[in-house]
Amino acid sequence: MTNIQPITETVAANPTEELAGLARDRGRKPGAAWRLLLPTPTPWLITGLLLIGSIIAFGTVAPFFVLDPAAISNIGLSGPSAEHWLGTTQTGQDVLAQLAHATRGSIQIGFLVGVLATVLSAFFGIYGAYIGGFADEVFSLLSNVFLVIPGLPLVIVISGFVPRESRGLWTIALVLALTSWAASARVLRAQTLSVRNRDYVAASRVSGERAWRVIAVEILPNLLPVLASQFVFAVIAAILGEAGLSFLGLGASSSSTLGTMLFYAQNGFALPLGAWWWFLPPGLMIALFGMGLSLINFSIDEIINPKLKNARLVRRRAKLAARLEKKAVAS
Repeated sequence: MTNIQPITETVAANPTEELAGLARDRGRKPGAAWRLLLPTPTPWLITGLLLIGSIIAFGTVAPFFVLDPAAISNIGLSGPSAEHWLGTTQTGQDVLAQLAHATRGSIQIGFLVGVLATVLSAFFGIYGAYIGGFADEVFSLLSNVFLVIPGLPLVIVISGFVPRESRGLWTIALVLALTSWAASARVLRAQTLSVRNRDYVAASRVSGERAWRVIAVEILPNLLPVLASQFVFAVIAAILGEAGLSFLGLGASSSSTLGTMLFYAQNGFALPLGAWWWFLPPGLMIALFGMGLSLINFSIDEIINPKLKNARLVRRRAKLAARLEKKAVAS
């Protein structure tokens, strides 16, 4: 029992060197100890990536193998069967085919809004904070104005003024992006203000580097985890916002999305008729997509927040120490 206490103390005192030494002493590969100090995929990240990858694969590939979602038949409203795996609507349309095309439409809107909102927040937050002065004040004022305006009512008003025949994927994406960039811009502005005064940024500015190169090379790499987290959050908000607009009849009239599926299911009295196969699949798809993106966002938060990352490393080191103690006792 005399060898147990020194192992635990050594791991806690100097994990970088001593964990590698412990691994070698116990016949383990040195790389096993070093992997404890490197960022590795967490169960949250793996689960989120599997969920999102499966949904994206379904929305990308399935539309090429299902029936025509607009084809009307004489079957009427019927439950799942061998011919129609998710049943049919009141007009005999295949629900699985509608789900495949709706998933693709929601993914397109989500990623369009994510890209547009991230670009807008990066421009108003990073560029404005870097150049400072009057431009920064104007950008900050604009961000504050968009922040104090309620998001959902603004989206409903803007969508209501757009003619129904003009409400396509791009129109809805622009409306959602214009109402969702301000909060992210404020966060990026605060981060940029703390980074722009560092020595390596000041050295680049003194050496005569152009503003766009200083931002792209010196500042932007430090903000990539924040941008990634904001992109994921923007995609989640876009999919939920589009579903809400479509459920109210203000969505993309010329495109099929998960929100439009819920809208037509409501108009077809799917819930009173007990046609769960009509409204449950799109609702479940939205929930799974949101859960997958949230898990990825939690993993990105762990990278951004050193306290979360250190807590995970401490737990892993404790597990390694416990395993080594058991082997020491057994030997």
